[in-house]
Amino acid sequence: MNVAIAGIPVPDSGIARAATQLVRDTEDDLLFHHSRRVFFWGALTGERRSLKYDPELLYLGAMFHDMGLTRAHASADLRFEVDGANAARDFMASYGVAERDIEDVWTAIALHTTPGIPEHMRPTIALVTAGVEMDVLGIAYRDFTQEQRDQVCACHPREPDFKESIIDHFAKGIASKPLTTFGNVKADVLALKDPNYVRQNFCALILGSAWPN
Repeated sequence: MNVAIAGIPVPDSGIARAATQLVRDTEDDLLFHHSRRVFFWGALTGERRSLKYDPELLYLGAMFHDMGLTRAHASADLRFEVDGANAARDFMASYGVAERDIEDVWTAIALHTTPGIPEHMRPTIALVTAGVEMDVLGIAYRDFTQEQRDQVCACHPREPDFKESIIDHFAKGIASKPLTTFGNVKADVLALKDPNYVRQNFCALILGSAWPN
């Protein structure tokens, strides 16, 4: 039976239930509850914007979006977003999901920390990022009613130190591969948390390239 939170039903298909269990078994409480909230913020945004979105695809994108931060799914040299996207792709392929749908979820996860692009793409992609931006950055916070915020957070609470803790999770997930932060917002995380981190400079790379001019 579907459970609804803030008027949004939780997908209850076989693949959605399996995804929930996998993420619950893999992520800690902070990342699990964050991922569930991302789904609800994304779905509520879709309803508010009258977008035609697939709740199941949005759910899968939200639930897998931070799996690349976990030891079980982290690679040695890929962006954590790509690791999460690859985990979702493999999971969905094992259930025979259509390639177009897999591509949408993969792209949604891979781009969720790249602002300014997902919002112009198909609903699954746009809404995963919208959900992440609401939960982490508070973007569009006041576009949600107090009742909606209260209902979602009652079921999936934010820890009292969520802001600091989510930054710590990001830092731990990417500390071993700092080069993957080039050109994305996670460079700010290592700049804050790692005193030895040296941010790559785009212009320095151009000027120092092998080209003679």
